[in-house]
Amino acid sequence: MRKKLRVAAYAVCVRDGQLLLARSPAPDGTLEWVLPGGGMEHGEDPHDTVVRELEEETGYLVEVTGLLGVDSSRRTFRRGVLRGPVDHHGVRIVYEGRVTGGELRHEIGGSTDLAAWHDLTAVPELTRVRLVDVALRLWRERPVNGRVSVPDQR
Repeated sequence: MRKKLRVAAYAVCVRDGQLLLARSPAPDGTLEWVLPGGGMEHGEDPHDTVVRELEEETGYLVEVTGLLGVDSSRRTFRRGVLRGPVDHHGVRIVYEGRVTGGELRHEIGGSTDLAAWHDLTAVPELTRVRLVDVALRLWRERPVNGRVSVPDQR
């Protein structure tokens, strides 16, 4: 089985009781809301990753105002017959961010197709990835060890 490690950085941006999210298709094509952010490029600092990814996905310039924590997930994905299954380990660094400029726009030609602000009270009703719940718990609780436990929704 092939092994794959992916390190990514994301930001929780809350303004006037609303959370900034991006929309992305799941592997089965279902549209789901995700935290803006994404994978680190080789040699890139995670702080720079989150700033770059937020601008790419939302059009906003952000200031990183804090480190909220780290989430780790491990799953096995079936791949095509020739490539076989993949043991995927994702390490997600979650920051808090503040929008400092730019204008809301949707990503073109990327992994997301829409960016929008959502009322915090409406987030539980959204079709979303687990990381959104993890990040909001980190943001609300601010645990000293930077970890929270959130069950997988699938």
